[in-house]
Amino acid sequence: MSVASPGVRREGKPARIRRAAPERRASPCRPGHGYAAVAGMAWARRRLLPARGDQRRPSGTLKAVFFIFASLCAWYSGYLLAELIPDLPLSSAVYSIRSIGERPVLKAPAPKRQKCDHWTPCPPNTYAYRLLSGGGRDKYAKICFEDEVLIGEKTGNVARGINIAIVNYVTGKVTATQYFDMYEGDNSGPMTNFIQSAPSKSLLFMVTHDDGSSRLKEDAKRVIEALGSKEIRNMRFRSSWVFLAAKGFELPAGIQREKVNHSDNVKNRYSGWPAEIQVEGCIPKGPS
Repeated sequence: MSVASPGVRREGKPARIRRAAPERRASPCRPGHGYAAVAGMAWARRRLLPARGDQRRPSGTLKAVFFIFASLCAWYSGYLLAELIPDLPLSSAVYSIRSIGERPVLKAPAPKRQKCDHWTPCPPNTYAYRLLSGGGRDKYAKICFEDEVLIGEKTGNVARGINIAIVNYVTGKVTATQYFDMYEGDNSGPMTNFIQSAPSKSLLFMVTHDDGSSRLKEDAKRVIEALGSKEIRNMRFRSSWVFLAAKGFELPAGIQREKVNHSDNVKNRYSGWPAEIQVEGCIPKGPS
């Protein structure tokens, strides 16, 4: 068998063409190639740029500086707060701190006290008065004139029965006070004489405490009725009664002068006694 020489086609079969092998590039990892250059570039990059972990976490020195700065700020804030707050108890200091920034609350001033505890002041050139009957056994009657208690528990001149005060209408000065027991003893006659002895131009104030009718006689009723009373004949056992009278002159028509409250076992405020009653107002002064 004969061997065909290269490049010569054999009869009946095409000749094979050999392709040249591709040229292999030099690997950077092999010695003698670009490995040294690549390694040098990576080393330079690590030197110039910090690691990722170092970028996220501050250094220990920066932490220490920040801690010292925060401590100084806290100390200075406490110092300023201590200087601004006065020396007060702890509760007051806490309340002062809590009130910082709150809206100020506007409070209305306390109402000024008026004469004889009136709600509104009396006009000029008038006398303020207030009559209060007793309530039960322990709430004593009271007569107030121009903010002065003429008869009451504090003055020690109030008792069971009818309590009377006489005031000079021109000067506004009290001239006499007296109480008359109408439950025991014969005091209706002395009370009649006391009322009749009041000089002209006098104001008479009458209030009951406990019982003021059991021993009240007809002559006393006539005298009080002559002064303008409409209720003296309607008085019953333990009725609460107040009365303002004028002797020698007439009072204005609009002034509160008289009230009565009868004892009623169903409606009584106290056990056996009705509720106390009162009248108050302003009396125009007369010419001096």
